[in-house]
Amino acid sequence: MPDVVRAETFYVPPPPRRGQPPLDWSSAPAAELVYLYVEHRMGRRITPPTEQVEDTYFAQVNQNRWVASCVCGSAAIVSPADPRYGCTECGYGWAGLIFPDNVDEVEEQLLEEPRPHLRNWWHPADPDNPQPPVTEPPPPMDPDPKSPPRR
Repeated sequence: MPDVVRAETFYVPPPPRRGQPPLDWSSAPAAELVYLYVEHRMGRRITPPTEQVEDTYFAQVNQNRWVASCVCGSAAIVSPADPRYGCTECGYGWAGLIFPDNVDEVEEQLLEEPRPHLRNWWHPADPDNPQPPVTEPPPPMDPDPKSPPRR
């Protein structure tokens, strides 16, 4: 059963061209791998951001991949090993990422689902969470004994 995909397992160098040495991305931080991938696989000249921005994003698992979504609508696979996200589309600087405190537990629970396309998880505090945590409803109020019963 495949593990939950992280940036360091998804963004890997392309195979070497005949007669050329293989590319070595092993020293690149996980958040910067997407920039290498876009440059080499998509043929776009792009450089990682140089500035940290004040915004933070919630990481989520979407179809068995840790991802972060930008306000511009783009997204990339991310990693808890390097909790930051820079957008390769709009060029927005490094934003911090919020992962759960228990990443390994979240991944273990997700792996119980045998169908990778159904492995989805949202941070409980994420305001965009389509299934926010269920809170206990308030206890029912005692009806006023002076009020007539409802029919």
